[in-house]
Amino acid sequence: MTKTIGFIGTGMIGGALARLAVAAGYNVVVSSARGPEALAGFVAELGPQVRAASVEEAADAADLFIASIPLGAFKSLPAAHLAGKIVIDTMNYYPSARDGNFPDIDAAKLTTSEMVQQHLKDSKVVKALHNLDFHHLFANARPAGDAGRTTLPIAGDDAEAKKAVGQFMDTIGYSAVDIGPLAESWRIEPGTPIYVWPYVPAIPEGLNEKDARAWYLENAGEPLSAEQVKQITANTERHFPVGGSPDDLPPIHVTLVGEVYKSRQ
Repeated sequence: MTKTIGFIGTGMIGGALARLAVAAGYNVVVSSARGPEALAGFVAELGPQVRAASVEEAADAADLFIASIPLGAFKSLPAAHLAGKIVIDTMNYYPSARDGNFPDIDAAKLTTSEMVQQHLKDSKVVKALHNLDFHHLFANARPAGDAGRTTLPIAGDDAEAKKAVGQFMDTIGYSAVDIGPLAESWRIEPGTPIYVWPYVPAIPEGLNEKDARAWYLENAGEPLSAEQVKQITANTERHFPVGGSPDDLPPIHVTLVGEVYKSRQ
């Protein structure tokens, strides 16, 4: 049974998932390229179930490890310490805005998660929990049986690893549906129809900026069933250029991300 969740990265997606993991009763070990001391405030906020460690220590301690860093830094994942571990890849490719370019990704020779799997050759990589905006990733979580519970896609090459990730997702408030191997994970990457938009609310016309923002933050998108997610991803066409752009996202989300970055400077 998964008891300890390890993290590298406690930013927007990582921070939301760490909070959900704590709420679900897991022990959490967080890490950052800046070192454990930089996470003291975050640890104090989340409480005694959380401790900070080096990246290698977090990997060693984890029953399940979550990688939530910019894709451009994926080689900083400690492959030796993650050998034999299940790794949830939440990293998204934004070439022009953040990550630079990876030629094999741009030419569709690999998906981003296949690239990560090549680096973590002795781990079991599962693409998951990456396709919501950070606010709704935390706020949309619902217990099993709740009418508002929604379904997220996952992809991976190992059936048992996907089962374990699905169980973790179930515990933190989401249903999961398997859309195939890592070679098919392009169907759920930035810029695709399943990315962010289905999980956020449609803002009514005529609202001023303040009220539109409040609506976005206070409401969720309509919950998706497993069949709906399967249909959306099955009908997705591969698009070029590969990767995401801020232009693909809800404008209010882009504004919120900018505010988060500004607050950390």
